[in-house]
Amino acid sequence: MSRIAPLSPPYAPEIQEQFDRIMRGAPPLMLFRVMAGKSRAWEKFRGGSLLDRGPLTLREREIVIDRTCALNKCEYEWGVHVTAFGDAAHLTSEQVRATVLGESDASCWSEAERAMLAAVDALHRRATLSEAEFAALKAHYDETKIVEIIQLCGFYRTVSYLANSLALPLEPNAARFPQ
Repeated sequence: MSRIAPLSPPYAPEIQEQFDRIMRGAPPLMLFRVMAGKSRAWEKFRGGSLLDRGPLTLREREIVIDRTCALNKCEYEWGVHVTAFGDAAHLTSEQVRATVLGESDASCWSEAERAMLAAVDALHRRATLSEAEFAALKAHYDETKIVEIIQLCGFYRTVSYLANSLALPLEPNAARFPQ
C-alpha cells in the first residue's frame, strides 16, 4: 500500500473532472489519487506536469519518459507508460526492453533516437548536456523539442521520486520491468 493514503471515490466534482480529463474516462492512477489528496501538491503537479502532448511526437515523448523512469528505477511509471502508450508509439518489444536494459546507442534506435537517449542518460547522470550532446540533439530536433526533452526528463524524474518514495503499488495491468 502507498505510504500516503490515496483518495477514494466518490471524488469531489472538480477532482473527478480533472481525473476524467487526464484519464479520458479510465479510473485514476494511484499516483493521481495520492497527489490529488494534497491540494497544493496536486495543483503544482498538474500545472507543471507536461501531461499534454507537446511538440514531440508520441514516440519521441514515450522514449524519453520510459528511459527516464527506467534510469530512476521507477517500475510504476515506466509500466503505466509502456502499457498505455507503447503500442501507439510503435515501440517494439526490443525497444521497450532497451529502455530498461539497453545502452543509448543500441542498434534498435534511429540515429535521432540515439542522440535523444544519450541526452536523457546525460541529464540523469550529470544534470547537464555537453556541447557534443547538445549538438547531436540539435542535428535532429529544433529548440522547442530540445527544451521539451529536458523538461520531460526533469518532470519524470520528479514523478519517479514520488512513485518510488511513496511506495506506490504497481498498477495491476501495467507492464513490469524486463529481467
